[in-house]
Amino acid sequence: MTSSPRPSSLDPAVAARLKRSADGLVPAIAQQYDTGEVLMLGWMDDEALHRTLTTGRCTYWSRSRQEYWVKGDTSGHFQHVMSVALDCDADTVLVKVDQVGAACHTGDRTCFDSDVLLPLAQ
Repeated sequence: MTSSPRPSSLDPAVAARLKRSADGLVPAIAQQYDTGEVLMLGWMDDEALHRTLTTGRCTYWSRSRQEYWVKGDTSGHFQHVMSVALDCDADTVLVKVDQVGAACHTGDRTCFDSDVLLPLAQ
């Protein structure tokens, strides 16, 4: 189901490059800038990306609540943006952040450390 695009102030040149899902979103991977640790995956529409680029704080689109949320506004676990890049197909955003506190809503440092399907080989 395709939703109506929300108004955005994203640079039109950047917006033209994005390859969005049917609901107008791109996955956004948050990675700790200095260690490379993958912290979480969220979703951004054009306006969330614009806000992330211009405020220095990660803004995501909540698919369940159908609203924007800035990481840390309610939890205190902020993501300070260090850099933002598109992948080679312009269908995924990589946001390198300085994570303060837990990245996962469960309170874990990352969203990827509690359900390891295949551990690193020794």
